[in-house]
Amino acid sequence: MTSRRWSRREFLRRSVGAAVLMSMGRGFDVFSQAETKSMAMPQRPLGRTSHNVSLFSLGAQGIIERSGREAASQELIERSLDLGVNYIDTAPSYGQGVSERNVGAIMKSRRSEVFLASKTHDRTYSGTLRLFEQSLERLQTDYLDLYQLHNVRTQTDLDRIFADEGAIKALIELKEQGVVNHLGITGHRDPDVLLEGIRRFDFDCLLMALNAADIHHAPFQTDLLQTAVDKDMGIIAMKIPAHQRIFRSDGLTTMAQALGYVYTFPISTAIVGMSSLDELEENVALTKRFQPLSPAEMAELEKLTEHYVSDASFFKFQW
Repeated sequence: MTSRRWSRREFLRRSVGAAVLMSMGRGFDVFSQAETKSMAMPQRPLGRTSHNVSLFSLGAQGIIERSGREAASQELIERSLDLGVNYIDTAPSYGQGVSERNVGAIMKSRRSEVFLASKTHDRTYSGTLRLFEQSLERLQTDYLDLYQLHNVRTQTDLDRIFADEGAIKALIELKEQGVVNHLGITGHRDPDVLLEGIRRFDFDCLLMALNAADIHHAPFQTDLLQTAVDKDMGIIAMKIPAHQRIFRSDGLTTMAQALGYVYTFPISTAIVGMSSLDELEENVALTKRFQPLSPAEMAELEKLTEHYVSDASFFKFQW
C-alpha cells in the first residue's frame, strides 16, 4: 500500500473497543449467530466531540429517501436503533426532504438515542438558514448534533462558503445560538478541496469517501485522513460499497471485505445506506465480528479493485 503516516497504535488508541476487537479471531466468521447477537455494537470516539458513536451507522439514503416507502423506511430506522446504531446522517437533498421526514417520524419519540447529523447544500448565509429551519421541521427536533457543508467539490464551492455572506457564517451563528452542537464538512470528489477546507476552518467532523478502491485515484486516505487525525476530528466514512458498484466477480465480492477494509482505518464510524432489514442485520453482524486487517490483507483488497477504479470510485469522476 501507499505509505501512510497514521499507525496501528493510533488506530487502537482511537477505538473504544480495541481490547475486545484484538481478542477476536481473524476474519468475520469466528462466532456463531447466537454469539454475535449477544455482542454489543462496537463504538469509537467521534474525535474531540466527547461523543462515542457506533462503528456502523445509518446513512439515510437507500430506501429511506424513496417516496412511498414510509413504513419500510421507518421500520429500518427503528431496527437500526434497536441494534445499537446511534448515529444517523441525512440531508434535505435526499429524496427532496423524504429522508429527513422519515427520520423525523422516529426522532419524535427516540431523539435522545441518536447523534443526528444533517447538511446544507446551499453556499450562502441566508439560504443555509432557510434550509436549516426546514430540516428541523422535517426532523421533528429543535437542534442538530452535527450540521455539515454538503458535497464540497471545488475551489469555487469553498470561495462561496467562506465569502462574507457565505454558508460558514450561518454555521457559526447556529452553533453560537446552541441549535447546532458541532460543525462539519463533507465531500467525495476531491480530497485536496476538503484538505483546504479543514485548514481554513476548525471543523469538528469530516465526512469523506473511503473504500477499497480509494488508493488508486485521488485518495482520501493519505494527506486528508492524516490531517483530520492530527486535528482530532470525528471522521465519518462513506461510499463503502459505492452504491454496490464495488462488488464484482473478479473484484471484491462481499460486504465483509468492503467493511473490513474501511474499519481498519482510524475512522470514527462508517455510514451506509440500505434497502432492507436483511442488509441492516448483515452489516451489524459483520461490524460486531470485525477485527483490524493486516497490511498484507489491506493490500490484497486494494489489488482486487485496481482494474475497475472508475466504477468503484465513480463518484470521483461523475458527481
